[in-house]
Amino acid sequence: MGIRWPGSTEAAKRLQERLSKEVVIRRLQKNIHTIAAFDASYCAYRIIAAVMVFTFPGLDLIEKAYAVRKVSFPYVPGLLSFREGPALLSAYKKLKNEPDLLLFDGQGIAHPRGLGIASHMGVILNKPSIGCAKSRLIGDFKEPQPSRGAYSFMYNNGKKIGIVLRTRSNVSPVFVSPGHLVSMEDALKIILQCSVYRIPEPIRQVDRWCHDLKGRFCGDAKGRR
Repeated sequence: MGIRWPGSTEAAKRLQERLSKEVVIRRLQKNIHTIAAFDASYCAYRIIAAVMVFTFPGLDLIEKAYAVRKVSFPYVPGLLSFREGPALLSAYKKLKNEPDLLLFDGQGIAHPRGLGIASHMGVILNKPSIGCAKSRLIGDFKEPQPSRGAYSFMYNNGKKIGIVLRTRSNVSPVFVSPGHLVSMEDALKIILQCSVYRIPEPIRQVDRWCHDLKGRFCGDAKGRR
């Protein structure tokens, strides 16, 4: 998995524009039995990347892995995959069980250049992937109804790019977008099946573990991002 990562923001944006042409949005081609969720934390100049694999739809933990690497790319909105991607891939390579689908706390195609971290990692690994973010990066939408399961579509320049989904009644929605090899409908169904609270359970669990890892490596667990 020898990936070359650009060292400048302009080169990263050009790569996003090129790789976005490789993104495929389509119905899932096979049933999903396992899901891998990813997250990352920061400790000074280091990034701690974590991945956890769960059964689906049961959401029982199968295995988990992490990697620690030096931060080599600045924080730039819209370029998260270049900052976190190398460490996430290092953690992924340690897995013994190959997941059927990848889940990220971030964007899929709901991105200025159509290649959020879920799309980028999905293309690199050639895996179905979904982005589920706590906030919107781009796009216009109407607020969905307050009940669980209510949703509305998100648009950018007239193109449908994602779903604003209420995963819990009377709680702020999440922003879901397909990353790669997944349809809008598949993404909606899977995120809802994974959600008990506002944030899908696989993302909640890997976030908590990443928080614990930060405490282990940094001596405290404050100021994650």
